[in-house]
Amino acid sequence: MEPRRLLRLLRGGALNPADALGEIGFWLERERAVTYKVQAFRKAAAAIAGLGVDDLRKRREQGGLQRIAGIGARTAEVIEQALDGEVPGYLADLRERNTEPLVAGGEEVRAALRGDLHTHSDWSDGGSPIDVMARTAAWRGHEYMVLTDHSPRLTVANGLSAERLAEQLDVVSEVDAGIDDFRLLSGIEVDIHEDGSLDQTPEMLDRLDVVVASVHSKLRMDRGPMTRRMLKAVADPHTNVLGHCTGRLIEGSRGKRPESQFDAKRVFAACAEHDVAVEINARPERRDPPDPLIETALEAGCLFSIDSDAHAPGQLDFLDHGAARVAELGVPLDRVVTTWPVDRLLAWSHAGR
Repeated sequence: MEPRRLLRLLRGGALNPADALGEIGFWLERERAVTYKVQAFRKAAAAIAGLGVDDLRKRREQGGLQRIAGIGARTAEVIEQALDGEVPGYLADLRERNTEPLVAGGEEVRAALRGDLHTHSDWSDGGSPIDVMARTAAWRGHEYMVLTDHSPRLTVANGLSAERLAEQLDVVSEVDAGIDDFRLLSGIEVDIHEDGSLDQTPEMLDRLDVVVASVHSKLRMDRGPMTRRMLKAVADPHTNVLGHCTGRLIEGSRGKRPESQFDAKRVFAACAEHDVAVEINARPERRDPPDPLIETALEAGCLFSIDSDAHAPGQLDFLDHGAARVAELGVPLDRVVTTWPVDRLLAWSHAGR
């Protein structure tokens, strides 16, 4: 797919070197490349972001591109080719091998998706700034994206206190105002405490557009207590989406983790009663909920939200995985809230508050 919004054309027709480096980072993230390789291009893009074209050309003439901290031989080559008005060869190769969806079978569903309700930035455990995540989402065709960084209890993920979340809301508003034909919405992935309460003040939750509630601790609780914990969280009027409900991991660098045990019929009946969407988490290592639980949620009359749970710009395309599952399992598109226009989505998410 040829980029349109993310990239900028410079004076003289040359591709902006920083944008070229950033796009390489995107495709590598999409391919789930090793972190150090992605970071090399992301750091290089940041290193030259404040330098003009004339400055970069002058440094090249003086043999000094690699004297810039964060620029190595490969990234210098990309910068030079972009300055010469070429699509850098490495970028051209990545574009060529990323022309198809990440997984086949969900093209119709994917085309119907308008947004993503679960994403992270470098304010918590994501790897990129808010504006980069938002602009990439707009480039990839999203009409809206909800920023849902973690809540304070999740210290390992640099979760946001009420004070930091309030600061973030100002940034979200500023970024939202700067992108045409796109909405960046405020949100949080709030941790569900062991007693079922939500890990943020009600006053702050009231201010958000979307609240995703997820279990991140004591995942091996007994079935009864876990069921009660989830029922209380679902009944909270702030909860809009029940995130990755089993907490399982089926592959990846973090290893495997079994599903949490709970009474799915009761929990999904509560989701239907309280108009809470069940997340279909599209991360390949999660695929959460498993197919049988999605079928149970369907029978219960639940709404669904296909979400990327992206922690980097290139992971926004993980929606392809969720779309394929929805197509395979026959989930009606009108019950997928991320196919709704933003006004309908916000009317639903604010309805119970």
